[in-house]
Amino acid sequence: MNDRENLISLFRRTGYERMPVHFSMSPDLAGRFEQYCKQTGYVCPPKAFVWLPGSALKTPRSQDFWRSLYRHSFKEGTSFDCYGVAHEPGSEACFHMTKMHHPLEEMTELEELMAYPFPEFVPEPTAEQRAGAAGAHEEGKFALGDMQCTVWETARYARGMETLMMDMMEEPKLAEFVLDRVTDNAVTLAVNFAKAGADGLFLGDDIGMQKSIMMSLELYRQYLKPRLKRVIDAAREVNPDIIILYHSCGYVTPFIRDLIEAGVDVLNPVQPECMDFEEIYREYGNDISFCGTLGTQTLMPFGTPAEIEMTLRQNLDLVGDAGGLLACPTHMLEPEVPVENVVAYLEACRNYKK
Repeated sequence: MNDRENLISLFRRTGYERMPVHFSMSPDLAGRFEQYCKQTGYVCPPKAFVWLPGSALKTPRSQDFWRSLYRHSFKEGTSFDCYGVAHEPGSEACFHMTKMHHPLEEMTELEELMAYPFPEFVPEPTAEQRAGAAGAHEEGKFALGDMQCTVWETARYARGMETLMMDMMEEPKLAEFVLDRVTDNAVTLAVNFAKAGADGLFLGDDIGMQKSIMMSLELYRQYLKPRLKRVIDAAREVNPDIIILYHSCGYVTPFIRDLIEAGVDVLNPVQPECMDFEEIYREYGNDISFCGTLGTQTLMPFGTPAEIEMTLRQNLDLVGDAGGLLACPTHMLEPEVPVENVVAYLEACRNYKK
């Protein structure tokens, strides 16, 4: 099997030949890892996915355009995404954590929301997307479209979490309008990736917290599950075999059956600090695969290389020869992770024998 075939078979639980690697690092750790590789001659195994570029906007808007919609100034380095959400930079250690400003937060009338300049995407894949997928396939790699923050997170970033949750309880027309506008865009993005030749889509919205779910099952099933299913169904109309990965940090056990029913193939990241992987696998392993399970709150920063290898081996032994687990860190590896632990993870994948 080439790398693409190996990963697809692993996710389909039809057997696999080797364990791929999947991880990301903070800039500080990436720099130290690069220095380690230069000094030792260490060669990192190839990563599991080739990420495809995003879709084109119908009407790109400048940073100054979005800045003009706010009534206050921002810290230097603040950027605005295509929904107009302002991201003020965090610390160097937590560079990917930003302070968000929500452009729809103070709107109280449906007419205000309707007048807002929501982004729209060109409903065809770009040449770069098609070329990216074709190039990945020529190299025997799995082409993946990144669509994390699919519906819920994008909507709450624009509206504000508290405001959107209040809408869901007391102003359903406002909640439905914002969620539908975001879902419409997500459908376009999913279809574009599928038409471009993506093997998989990485969807996701954080719906779990450390020890509890973020909302009731009733609210989830009313507002989010049908919209997630709509996105997945649209992609599968183009490519019935496209693999759907879904990311949510935190405790999401009560949602797993709903995610399966919505069409999710692979659940990421199954944080061991929040959920017991063996318990989850015994209950759902015949219906869904997994990506993650190596804790970035505990194991990766504070465990030993031997503990990392042991945990990876235990989790892979649990799922057996058919596969169903891409064993990897559950989130970005932050500065406190020792380089030796990164290498321990990579070597554990390289050396694992079923």
